[in-house]
Amino acid sequence: MMEQAIDIISWICLIGGALVVLIGGIGLVRFPDLFTRIHAASLADSGGAILVIVGCMLQAGLTLAGVKLAAILLFLLFTSPTAGYALAHSAITAKDDGLDVDIESD
Repeated sequence: MMEQAIDIISWICLIGGALVVLIGGIGLVRFPDLFTRIHAASLADSGGAILVIVGCMLQAGLTLAGVKLAAILLFLLFTSPTAGYALAHSAITAKDDGLDVDIESD
């Protein structure tokens, strides 16, 4: 009975993570300018990865694979927001330096 509950919760996390990434991909295409696209991509990357990795951790249980998944999750929680910030900051810096950066799309 407990294994079935863990499987159900795991699949909810996996499907939820896939939906978050899908919605983020749609936002990446549909949003009008660079900064909203970066926002959609970084949130979808972080949120989707959290749900997918938690779902995989539930499937793996308390094994070495689960510990490795936790380490990957910790790494992603630090690197994904940092990458989004670095990308937005470089776009602002490039525009301030007079480079022709198209941050708005038609």
